[in-house]
Parts: sequence; C-alpha cells; structure tokens
Amino acid sequence: MAKVKLNPVLEQIRGKVGDLVFRKRTEGLVVSRNPGRSGLAPSAEQEAVRERFRFAALYGKAVYADPVEKEVYLAAAKKEGASAFALAVADFLHAPSVDEIDLSAYTGLSGQAIVVRASDDFEVTRVSLVLRAGDGTLVEQGPAAFERGAWRYTTTVAAPVGQPVVVEATASDRAGNKTVESLTHG
Repeated sequence: MAKVKLNPVLEQIRGKVGDLVFRKRTEGLVVSRNPGRSGLAPSAEQEAVRERFRFAALYGKAVYADPVEKEVYLAAAKKEGASAFALAVADFLHAPSVDEIDLSAYTGLSGQAIVVRASDDFEVTRVSLVLRAGDGTLVEQGPAAFERGAWRYTTTVAAPVGQPVVVEATASDRAGNKTVESLTHG
C-alpha cells in the first residue's frame, strides 16, 4: 500500500466522498473505493439477518426516546465503557437463558419452592412458571420472585397424585426476548 502525506485539511475528511471512502485507522488515514454491492441479490438468510439488525436498531432508538429506559442503559454503559445504544442493540439481539430449574424442594404439594436460575447479557427482568399435569391440564401458573440471586416460585396448588408434572420456566429480558425451558418432575 502506498503512503502519501496529505494536506492537513484533507486529513480531517471522514466518510464517503464521491466513489471514495475515507477512514481513520491506527496507521493513519486510509482511502479506498466504495465497496458497493456485489450485484447479487441477498439470500433469504441474509435478508432475515438484515431485518433482525434493523429491528435491533429501532429498539436502540426507542430506548433513546424513553428517558427512563435510556438512563438504565447509560448507567450500564458507564460501567462497561461501551455506548448505551450498542448495549441496547446487543440486548435486543441476545435472548436470556434458563440455566437451571431446581425441583429438589418440590414434591408436588402446595407451598413448596421451585428455584430457577436465569441469565442474560444485560438483565433478566421476569421469570414466570407454568405447571402442567402429565395429561397437559394446567395445574397453576404465575411469576417468580427474585431472591438471593435466583428466581423463586412458591406453589399454591397440589399437583394431581400419580401424574408427572411438567414445569415450564420462561425468562424475559428488558428488550422483550423470551426463552422457555421445561423439566418434568415425577
């Protein structure tokens, strides 16, 4: 690559000028042709990724338009040394995970605890549980409470005797992503 000493005024140019793109890099100012499109139509997968990123950018803009939401991401951005917009976009693109459903204290009776551990790249805002009998009928459902680093749900109804119980945990994040995991007891 050739190196040229430019006029100081030209060294301040950034972005696209005509068919050239000016970029500041560690090695100095880099001038290249506009990469343009390949001329090929994007595949369905490429279109889906573009659409997902478009929605992520719209979410980032919506966060900036809401002073309360913006402050949440700004506070996290200060801690991480990143931009609040980038954190919001990343949050939109990454769903939370249900890491563990702990049924060790659950025997099917009322008043027993089911503990769920969930994580997210930004924040898990809600975990809810649905308990179904082995034949699919609803036993109970409701939100879990965050206590001591985990989400705790206390059962309010006894499960049908002699049937397995499917426990379905749903973790939600600030961006509205949801992840569902289930575990069968009995």
